[in-house]
Amino acid sequence: MNWLLSLLQSIGRPRIQIAAALLQNAYFFPWMKRVPCTTLNCHACPAATFACPVGIIQGFETSRQVPFFVLGILGIVAIVIGRMSCGWFCPFGFLQDLMYRIRTPKLTVKYNLGWFRYVVLIGLVGIATFIAQDLWFCKLCPAGSLEAGIPVIATDPLLRSQIGSFFWLKMSILAVFLGLMIIIKRPFCRFVCPLGAIYSPFNSHSVLQLKVNDSLCIDCGRCREVCPMDMNIKVNSSSGECIRCLECAKICPVSAIGYDETV
Repeated sequence: MNWLLSLLQSIGRPRIQIAAALLQNAYFFPWMKRVPCTTLNCHACPAATFACPVGIIQGFETSRQVPFFVLGILGIVAIVIGRMSCGWFCPFGFLQDLMYRIRTPKLTVKYNLGWFRYVVLIGLVGIATFIAQDLWFCKLCPAGSLEAGIPVIATDPLLRSQIGSFFWLKMSILAVFLGLMIIIKRPFCRFVCPLGAIYSPFNSHSVLQLKVNDSLCIDCGRCREVCPMDMNIKVNSSSGECIRCLECAKICPVSAIGYDETV
C-alpha cells in the first residue's frame, strides 16, 4: 500500500484526476457501460465509459432486485482505501476542486452538514426510487445534468424542441451547485453525494489509514487550509469526511501526518 501511495503522490493528484476523468469518459468503449465505476460519473453521458454505481443501484431498486455485484465492488474498494476514490478519481470532485480555485471571497461552513448525505441516500436514492420506481436521484443529480443533460440536448434537435420546466429545474440545481463550488470547498461531496455516504463509514475500518503524530504536530493549521473537505484531520484522522487526498500530509512542515506506519 505504501509504495502505491508514494507512486500516486509522485505523479501528483491533479494529473491522476485528469487521467481518471478522461478514462471514465473515453467515448470509444461503449461496451464497458455495463461495468460500474467507483465514482459519480453519469452513464448517460455520451462519452461515458462506465456505469454510475448510484444509477445502477436505483435501476435494481425499480425492478425490486438487490445489486449485489455493485455493492460488492463498492464494499471492496471502501474497505481497502476508504473514501479515497472521491479525492483522486471522481470527475465531479475534480470539477469542484477547479471551481474553488477561482479567485473570489470564500465561505467557511462551520456546521457539520455531512449527515445530509444520508438523507439523500436513504430518502432519494432509496425510498423515493423504490416507491416511485423511477431513478429520482439521477433525474436531479447536477453531475448528470452537466455530463449528460447538456450534451444530449445540445446534440439532439428533437429533444431540444421538447424541453420543459423539469429540464430548467435540473439546470437551476446545477447552477446553484456551480455557484457554491466557487465559494465553498466541495459542497456536493460534503453535503449531498450519496456515494460519499456509502464510502464514509468504511474510513475508520479501511486498510488505508491516516495518522497524526501529536508529538510532532505544531498546530500550524496548514492541513485545514489545504483540505478540500475543510476538515481538521488532527481531531479525527478516520473521519468519514476525509477523502484521503493526502494534501495534508504533503503540506505538513514537520511531517506529522502520514499513512499507516509512516508517522
